[in-house]
Amino acid sequence: MWQDLFVAGTDTTSTTIEWAMAELLQNPEKLKKTRNELQQVIKKDEEPKDSDINKLPYLQAVVKETLRLHPTAPILVRQSRSEVDLCGFKVPKDTLVLVNVWSMGRDSSIWTDPNLFLPERFLESGEDFIGEDLGFIPFGAGRRMCSGVPFAHRVVHTMLATLLYHFDWKLADGGKIEDMDMTEKFGTTLHKVKPLMVIPVKE
Repeated sequence: MWQDLFVAGTDTTSTTIEWAMAELLQNPEKLKKTRNELQQVIKKDEEPKDSDINKLPYLQAVVKETLRLHPTAPILVRQSRSEVDLCGFKVPKDTLVLVNVWSMGRDSSIWTDPNLFLPERFLESGEDFIGEDLGFIPFGAGRRMCSGVPFAHRVVHTMLATLLYHFDWKLADGGKIEDMDMTEKFGTTLHKVKPLMVIPVKE
């Protein structure tokens, strides 16, 4: 069981980091802002650590915005415990209900400019992914939310911080940012159809 949890967490974590890198490359001003924050907080010749995460609000906002646009689990499956009325529809007891997290993240009634990558929105609003803000539930909500949230939080932030702190990045094979394929492959996990291929550039 622990091995299954670890493997599942590894896949979703690496997918989130890939999407974050892709979005930052498409938005160079956001990439620069993230790297500047890291260079101001992390001391020279040190590595980003768990304890640094709370000092990096913009990096946290980048991760949240990535999860809003590209939730690792785009559909959550739940079961109704009793008959309920939902927007005029009767949902019988024990019905399997599919919660479209991907669609919620792009709903214009919840988010301003929902299709734009704007980490700043989370600096202003303060939503978090612990399941209390029901417009933003990349890990689910309530007692059924993902048990791996603490693991994902630490690993995604620390790994992304490490990648961005030490290097700038460019597309492999001379690729142009405007030609980057951002098509999503829907499944249990939301992958990129065309994996991101990048090259580190040491400054």
